[in-house]
This record gives sequence, C-alpha cells and structure tokens, in this order.
Amino acid sequence: MIITQDLGKVFKIGKKEKTEIRAVEGLSLAVREGEVFGFLGPNGAGKTTTVRMLAGLIEPTSGSATINGLTLGKENSAIRRSIGILTETPGMYERLSAEKNLAIFANLYDVADVPGQVRKYLQMLGLWERRADPVGSFSKGMRQKLAIARALLHDPKVLFLDEPTSGLDPEAAKMVREFIESLRALGRTIFMCTHNLDEADRLCDRIAIFKQKVIAVDTPAALRQQLFGRKIVVHLAALQPEWVDMLRSLPFVQAVEALENKLVISLANPEQDNPEIVRQLVGAGAAIRFIGELRHSLEQVYLEMLHQNGQGGRA
Repeated sequence: MIITQDLGKVFKIGKKEKTEIRAVEGLSLAVREGEVFGFLGPNGAGKTTTVRMLAGLIEPTSGSATINGLTLGKENSAIRRSIGILTETPGMYERLSAEKNLAIFANLYDVADVPGQVRKYLQMLGLWERRADPVGSFSKGMRQKLAIARALLHDPKVLFLDEPTSGLDPEAAKMVREFIESLRALGRTIFMCTHNLDEADRLCDRIAIFKQKVIAVDTPAALRQQLFGRKIVVHLAALQPEWVDMLRSLPFVQAVEALENKLVISLANPEQDNPEIVRQLVGAGAAIRFIGELRHSLEQVYLEMLHQNGQGGRA
C-alpha cells in the first residue's frame, strides 16, 4: 500500500542555498494494506517531512515511492485524491459551522453525496448535534475530531495521522483511539506519527523507530524480545538460594536472578516452559504466590534503540 525505496530529502538554506540539512535519508519501508503503522522519532527527526513527501506535498530529493500503486512524482494529484491527511495543526474556517466546513472540503474532493458523507462522519465522531455551531466555539478535542472527519470525507484508502491525540483530554483521546481501531477493522491503512508511545503500543501493528533514517522496524512485541528477551517473575513466600542453581541447570533456562522473594527467569518460550519451572519449584518445596511476565514498555525499547544507534533524544 505504501512502498518507499531510498527516499530522501535535503533542504538547502542560507545565502545562495549553500547550507544543506538532510531531513530524511535512505528511507525504505513497506506498509501493508489494512495495518496501523507507527512512525516514532524525536522532534526534528523528519517524520512530518516524510508524511509531506508521501502525500505529494513536497518533492523528494532522492529515491522513489508508490502509494496505492501510484508513483510519487508522476501521479501526485491522484495520490492526493486517494489519501487522507491529518496535520498536527489542522486549519478550519472558524466562523463557519462544522457542517459547512466539511461540505467545502467534500466538494473540493468531488464527493458524490456531500450531505450524506458530512452527516456520516459528524455522527460517527459525535459532532452531529453541534453541526450548526461555528468551529471557533469548539474545544480542541472537537476540532481534532472535525479534522479527522475532514480527512475521511472521500473515503481514502490510506490515512496519514500526525499526532492525532496531541493536546486532547483523556476522554477525547480515548475516543480518537477507538475510532482509529474502527478504521483498521474496515481495512484502512493508517500511517501514524506520534509521541505517545503507550498509544503506539496499543494501536500499531508495526512501528518504525526513525531519526533521519530508519533504526528499526517490527512489531512492538518483537522489538521487546530483540532487545530484552522474555523474562518471567516468580513470586514466592520464601526463597531458598539453592533453587537458583536448580533452575539454572535446566537446559531451556537462559538466566536466573534472585531478588528478595522473587526469581526473574529468562526463557525463550515461557508458554512452553513455565509448567516445568512450576513443577521443579513445587517439587523443591517452594510456595508460589503467583507468576507473571516481566514486560518492558515501548518507551524503554524506543530509548534503548536510539541509545544503541548513538541518536539520543526524546520522543
């Protein structure tokens, strides 16, 4: 659905444009149809520049891309008709009503049934009762929902979202996340830039960690395992030191660490190996209170990936 090959962008600034700023370098991605793809990186990483290139709004300096089977640079008008885009700071006609704002953009997209599409998305996003109110009277959350409706009026196959829940209160952010999940269920492809790593973890099928160039691409779970492996934590009523050596002798156990009355055990396949861990400990007289898997946050993965690649920075 979205394929890029060595895509790059260099901005020339200063007198006689002699100074070059490399915003995006060698970007090669394949975003699958119907997936939510997270594009994560610190401020100034080139995320928004990437979205603007893929939307046909600015010209790449190098490389190539196809969106919906359309070639970037040759079919930009068709690309723009086939995508929806939500910018970080979407502009609206503040003196006009929500209904009128959407009608203007629906006509620009040559939507066949303008009133029907406007009604559909205002209702889906909970704005129908405020349809006649001027947008200038809307809260930030309501404006964001209206901007999402505007991006969807022409039923695009691909949707680009730049910080879709930035600055929203928890209730509005939850509503936007649920709406994104409903779009995925309808088979829409969503390319989402976000600083909210917990949100990316919950919503995204795969993520790319990016700073001018791609550092890693995979599912959040696979990136966790790649960096930290998988560990279970066995909580005990009491811990005997000899149990550590007993567990280390098992062929499938990668490492064991004792912490107070807990055992942290590294395993390649906890689902398969946990029953034997329990049998060994119970057989040795251990009273097990409960077992859980140690889960690293996506923030830990993100920061570690940036650190390993000498990038530093914050989301």
